[in-house]
Amino acid sequence: MSDSDFGKLRTFLWPIHRSELKQFVPMLVVFFLICFNYNLLRAAKDALVVTAPKSGAEVIPYLKVWAIVPAAFLMTFIFTRLSNKLSRENLFYVLFSIFLLFFLLFAFVLYPFRDYLHPTTTADWCQAHLPLGCKGLIAVFRNWTFTLFYIMSEMWSTIIMTVLFWGFANEVTSVKDATRFYGLFGVGANFSGIFSGQMSMAISSHAYNPSLPFGRDSWGQAVVILCLIVIFTGIACMALFRYLHTKGLGYNSLPHIPKKKPTSIKMGMRKNFAFLSKSKYLLLIALIVVTYNISENLIEVVWKDQVRQLYPNPEEFNAYMGKVLTAIGIIATSAALFVSGNVIRQFGWTVSALIPPAIILLTGTCFFSYLLFKLSFLSSMALFLGCTPLALGVFFGSLQNCLARASKYTLFDATKELAFVPLSLESKLKGKAAIDGVGSRLGKSGGSLIHQSLLLLFGTVALSTPVVGVLLLFSVGGWILAVKALGREFYTLSEQSPAAETLKPLIP
Repeated sequence: MSDSDFGKLRTFLWPIHRSELKQFVPMLVVFFLICFNYNLLRAAKDALVVTAPKSGAEVIPYLKVWAIVPAAFLMTFIFTRLSNKLSRENLFYVLFSIFLLFFLLFAFVLYPFRDYLHPTTTADWCQAHLPLGCKGLIAVFRNWTFTLFYIMSEMWSTIIMTVLFWGFANEVTSVKDATRFYGLFGVGANFSGIFSGQMSMAISSHAYNPSLPFGRDSWGQAVVILCLIVIFTGIACMALFRYLHTKGLGYNSLPHIPKKKPTSIKMGMRKNFAFLSKSKYLLLIALIVVTYNISENLIEVVWKDQVRQLYPNPEEFNAYMGKVLTAIGIIATSAALFVSGNVIRQFGWTVSALIPPAIILLTGTCFFSYLLFKLSFLSSMALFLGCTPLALGVFFGSLQNCLARASKYTLFDATKELAFVPLSLESKLKGKAAIDGVGSRLGKSGGSLIHQSLLLLFGTVALSTPVVGVLLLFSVGGWILAVKALGREFYTLSEQSPAAETLKPLIP
């Protein structure tokens, strides 16, 4: 069966055969729920750490280096070890359960008793004796339970969404089907942003209810409600994943059961990275992931510093991030539905993969230009619009974030995952685990190390902004060069693949 079996409108909106629905729909729902939780957690983790006592956006660079990077290596080690001992289906359940148990623990133990668990006195002493630029590092230690929540929320994106789901999708989806399925997965994922954004706003507006058996204030109850939502939707994901396997549509699906038992691929984490270093193709994918995350992180800290100034308490901060999530969801859903899958089919892999860096380059340049000229330009514009320069700066930053995130969730994710499809099973499993588990963290830590250095030099985020803008240009430039190089490698590999005819629409 092919796209020619559909009419033009059907091919554009829903290129799925009826016989594929029993597998495609559960996979779509699982991905929707995973992304729904990811967006809820993304807003909540920022609200917790940025608005925490004696904290701010300065904490984010330190978190991503001194908390996220070690956690990424640990989770990659755990994934590698468990993947050598468990079946791929059971690995999904075990890793999912680890995350859900943590959020249960946070909701009913760590958050309610945070005042007793946080080392406030020691942190105050450190703040008095260390430079101002170390404020973020001290906040990581001061609010360590929030740090754990931030870590697990970040790892949800890496382990649950990227490694588990996309690893499963790449395994059970052929190259031919991927060109039709992945665009719609993007629609479901981005549509989830609308729901999660509205849910974040609803949770943040929750009024304190003394009849509830948890929470001392409205935000405390909101945190518990959010964690319970994550837990219940997570259980639903595992149930749907089990359904796929009971119907023979998961890892046990007939087209993917080898005729003879395959040679077992068991490598430790060290050998995993050694394998990655020997492949130019995988190194280029890793470079794209790293440069994207550096670029995103450079902008993120500056923008969230402004949001924190405008919305200093967690309820308002989380509610505003909910509005941003909703806007991202609307833009990204429209792009995924009407643009991404069709752009990939019409213009090929390389052109599609170049669109996200082009968007970030354009919007990032505009955002930093507004910040640098806010005293003269934004003040006059804000006066004309009847708002403050800070509110207008936050708006421009949010606009940049919405467009950049929308391109990431559509074309960037789809082209990155398609780049893995022509590879061998060994390259997919081991290379993807290394790239997604640690590569993205190295990118974020690179951007964070830049911010840390600038904070120690300038003292505040605002004073370091001009330098951040210049470094963004170099990062995006490297990203564009890596995409062009990978496009040539993709063409060469596709020519040698048995599925060369199927890959033709993706060749630049």
